[in-house]
Amino acid sequence: MRRDLSQYYKGIITELGEDPERAGLRDTPKRAAMAMDFLTKGYHENLWEVVNGAVFPSDNDEMVVVRDIELYSLCEHHILPFIGKAHVAYLPDGKVLGLSKFARIVDMFSRRLQIQENMTMQIAMAVEEVTDARGVGVVIEARHMCMMMRGVEKQNSSMTTSVMRGDFRTHPPSREEFLRYIAR
Repeated sequence: MRRDLSQYYKGIITELGEDPERAGLRDTPKRAAMAMDFLTKGYHENLWEVVNGAVFPSDNDEMVVVRDIELYSLCEHHILPFIGKAHVAYLPDGKVLGLSKFARIVDMFSRRLQIQENMTMQIAMAVEEVTDARGVGVVIEARHMCMMMRGVEKQNSSMTTSVMRGDFRTHPPSREEFLRYIAR
């Protein structure tokens, strides 16, 4: 059973100097708790349930790229959002993964308190685990509210992270092909 977070949000609202019983805030602790529960649902998902058997035999051994998978996560340092997109590629070796499963894997890891660097690695390792691919590449581009809304307040900054495994790491032409596919 999941803990009810609403009492904590009510305490935060009170500590900020607001009246949690004010009309506009009366149900905010409950709504905020439900939102946080949704935004962190990745903690209660596991890779094999997310994939749900959608790994299929295939003779294809050419690169598969899924671009622009939108993602929303919360920075583990400030619990502020970061928003972006993931690009995932793999080189099949006898089996392929159902298309929607890439987005579900990205969601599973992004719906946790996270840093982008770790999330990139987690996605790559998950795709590699379920496909036994010869290579996996993941690039994530994101804008971080912790850098935009507070601190240095740089509105046009973004962060790009990449993880290359297998042939994407050891075979430069494969890496270059992937990066060409996702170039803007």
